[in-house]
Amino acid sequence: MEKKILVVEDDRNIGRILKLQLEHAGYQVEVETDGLSADEKLRGKAFDLVLLDIMLPQVNGLELCRRIKERSSVPVIMLTAKDSVSDKVIGLDFGADDYVTKPFEIEELLARIRARMRAGEASDAAKEKIIIDNMEIDISSHRVERGGKGISLSKTEFDLLAYLAVNRGIVLKRSQILDSVWGYGFFGGDNVLDVYIKYVRDKIDKDFDNKLIETVRGVGYVIR
Repeated sequence: MEKKILVVEDDRNIGRILKLQLEHAGYQVEVETDGLSADEKLRGKAFDLVLLDIMLPQVNGLELCRRIKERSSVPVIMLTAKDSVSDKVIGLDFGADDYVTKPFEIEELLARIRARMRAGEASDAAKEKIIIDNMEIDISSHRVERGGKGISLSKTEFDLLAYLAVNRGIVLKRSQILDSVWGYGFFGGDNVLDVYIKYVRDKIDKDFDNKLIETVRGVGYVIR
């Protein structure tokens, strides 16, 4: 069944382009140009994901995001021209699951949509498992196996591995990983990520020829 996406964007040209691109990628897409109309539509119809601009007439994107999250677990990706850290933090504090800064590449947006939908499915279905190569991650029980062998991970190690796995195929920036796994208030230093990547690699990759966690120099990490 095709996934349904609601695009809330007051720029009609951008909304039209997004609709065409997303439909080409196989999604069912509807577009609203103001926050009030979008709020009413979301109260009467189910969607699998919402792409939400911040600067909207009638009800702005932040307030709409707050309303959505009060009654639903549908993933919300903010589309915003604002790219300062404070703007991103405010959006995430209002409940957004991710953000994409304009202008953006459609390939990146599609990858983030896929990742958010996978994450949403994992959180909605407690029994959901992520399988990559011969590794299996059980989100609900925090259990990890590779090659049929159970692997013991600390909470932070599991959260790091799960975040990379849910976003498999997406090269995640170091700042993104730190923000998502350790939180926006974390000031423990950038090298903590390298330390935990080593911990996880020692447990997940060390005994296998096929290494799952890849370093992208100057950017961050990815599980292909």
